[in-house]
Amino acid sequence: MRYYGCDAHKRYSVFSSMDEQGHFGSTVRIENSRYQFSRFLGGLPEGSPIAIESVGNWYWMIDEIEKAGHVPLLVHARKAKLMMGQINKTDKLDSRGLALLMRNGTLPSVWIPPGELRDLRELPRTRMAQVRVRTMLKNRIHAGLAKYAIEIREVSDIFGLSGRQILQKRLVELPPQTRRSVEVQLRMLDQVAEHIRESEDQIKVIIDQTPEMKRLMSMPGVGKILSIVIALEIGDVSRFPSAQHLASYAGTVPRIKSSGGRSVYGKVRSDVNRYLKWALVEAANVVVLNQNRWSDRHVARLYGRIRHRKGHAKAVVAVARHLAEAAYWMLTREEAYKEPKQDSSTRKEARVSHEEKKLVH
Repeated sequence: MRYYGCDAHKRYSVFSSMDEQGHFGSTVRIENSRYQFSRFLGGLPEGSPIAIESVGNWYWMIDEIEKAGHVPLLVHARKAKLMMGQINKTDKLDSRGLALLMRNGTLPSVWIPPGELRDLRELPRTRMAQVRVRTMLKNRIHAGLAKYAIEIREVSDIFGLSGRQILQKRLVELPPQTRRSVEVQLRMLDQVAEHIRESEDQIKVIIDQTPEMKRLMSMPGVGKILSIVIALEIGDVSRFPSAQHLASYAGTVPRIKSSGGRSVYGKVRSDVNRYLKWALVEAANVVVLNQNRWSDRHVARLYGRIRHRKGHAKAVVAVARHLAEAAYWMLTREEAYKEPKQDSSTRKEARVSHEEKKLVH
């Protein structure tokens, strides 16, 4: 058997191979067209294992490898680079390194979602991109008003129906060009909002609500759209050996450096599923907005406890981590969300808080 490593780029890919005895074969460069790619794959022994890094254009490459009757292995690029331990970096060295790791049985491969799932993911991911544009426009409008000390305190949301009416009247207080810029951004905001509604309608029509999505909706802060995002991004939950692995994949686990009995926790990793992280953080922010109404729920108490010690940002991530681990157990056990059991200290805190409220009233 020969093991093949593919160092893929935007315009071309470089293939190297290694046999069972550890001897490298020739290195071949292939232009990234479906014809050239499939033609090269057609000349390989049937069922050849091919390692390819998870670059931006791997979807069609995986399709062609499977169509040619070979076995694709999607590689965690960052881990593979560390394991290769190469001082120099060339396309040839990278492709040979992938083949070597596969032959040694140490290739850091990741799960390949089925083609249908890859396609469905594009719908909620497009909506996420649109929401980011909407947020950017709102922030720019707020900044434009703040530059000239224009505050609208009559409403909590200046982009709601009443808020827009008040905002329209206050625009005359802005200088001409700033006013024009804000008006343009408001029109763009309306267009983006319409596209978001269209995306949500398309998601509801195309994606059938599965039992897994219904279970995820029982989590605090998770509605129909977020349940779809979380379910599609997790995919097959059995690929995660534990709830902690899923939480790490979702980017809700901080880095840790521990030495000499001292542990330092840093920022969360960047090489994670940022779409899943976004959905869980969005759900955590819903918890924050409803913390007063949900004061008896674990997520609200968790947010309050972490925020008191470490601030809002870390508290939100802590809630997102809880939701990620809860999603693992819900999907694994096929059950709805359950409130975690309180330990004695938590029960004491809740009791004291209840007594304080009684005294206030």
